[in-house]
Amino acid sequence: QLQASGGGLVQAGDSLRLLCSASGRTFGTMGWFRQAPGKEREFVAAIRTSSGYTSYADSLKGRFTTSRDNAKNTIYLQMSTLRPEDTAVYYCVARVNVAIFTDPRQYDYWGQGTQVTVSS
Repeated sequence: QLQASGGGLVQAGDSLRLLCSASGRTFGTMGWFRQAPGKEREFVAAIRTSSGYTSYADSLKGRFTTSRDNAKNTIYLQMSTLRPEDTAVYYCVARVNVAIFTDPRQYDYWGQGTQVTVSS
C-alpha cells in the first residue's frame, strides 16, 4: 500500500513537501502524478529506488525535486515556488520494475491522493 501525506493550503511562492510511504513490499520505481479539476492526470516525477535516478515533467524541472529514503520505504516530493496552477490532488504511484513511464496506466499501485491548494 501507498500512503501519501503532506498536502495543504499554501500561498503562491511557498514551498511544500509531500511524503509517500510504502508498506508491504518494496518497489523498483515510485513517483508522483497530479490531477487538477477538469484535467487529466499528469506525470510529475519518478525515482528508481535502487539507483536514485529521477525523471521530471519538463514543465516542473527546477521547482520540484523527488528523493527517497529506502530505509523508510518512503519517497518525497519537495515543491518550491508554488503557483496557483500547481493546485491539484497529488497521487503517489509505484511499479515493481525499474522502468520509468509518464503514462499513468503503467503504474499498478496508487495511493489515495493528497490535496495541494495554492492561493494567489
